[in-house]
Amino acid sequence: MAAHDLIISLKGINYSCGRHRAAVLHDLDFDLFRGDKVGLVGDNGSGKTTLLHLIVGLKQPDAGRLEIFGRRVASEEDFRPVRQRVGLLFQDADDQLFCPTVLEDVAFGPVNQGKTPDEAVAIARRVLGDLGLSGFEERITHRLSGGEKRLVSLATVLAMAPDVLLLDEPTTGLDHETKERLVAILNGLAISYVVVSHEFDFLGRTVDKLYYLRDGRLLADEGGAIHSHYHVHSFGKFPHHHSP
Repeated sequence: MAAHDLIISLKGINYSCGRHRAAVLHDLDFDLFRGDKVGLVGDNGSGKTTLLHLIVGLKQPDAGRLEIFGRRVASEEDFRPVRQRVGLLFQDADDQLFCPTVLEDVAFGPVNQGKTPDEAVAIARRVLGDLGLSGFEERITHRLSGGEKRLVSLATVLAMAPDVLLLDEPTTGLDHETKERLVAILNGLAISYVVVSHEFDFLGRTVDKLYYLRDGRLLADEGGAIHSHYHVHSFGKFPHHHSP
């Protein structure tokens, strides 16, 4: 793709954490182009969530360079406009939802973007409807089921009309029907996204590129098409299994 289609670029990223500064990411490179639908897999603790948090400035690298939408970003001030255009779905929905009702939670982002209260409410109702959540507007957020919280969290992100989505284990807590709805939603989006997931069947229906995070670096899968069926084999060069 042309250089002007590059929207997120990470070069030589190093990140360590913990008391003994254990290396999590090591000399990592990653480019996301306009229209990319990327899956990210890896062992627990390999740094998948850390990578997403670095992109939106919730964590800071020890070394390396980040460019987002053609501009280098490093400081908190740099990342504020990035968060208006890059929507992050947290792994834990309770980290995303903090208002008393569903409607207030979903409308919060648009208000923060400068929409009037009436405009924000209209956006929130539309997005909830798109996600099959009409009638949830006055529901008490902390009383929702895990799957319901997951969808409402996604609604809070989509209500901000992001240019890029970062989804951290989006199928957690979803039943089969809701997962199917999420597949349809993602396939209907005309924006770039990165999905962290351990479910290869879900990834096989929602992404067109796959990366494996191992030893602090990203490896691109180069073997075969992403697919959905039920047996154990290799996904290109990455061992995996499919969900029953």
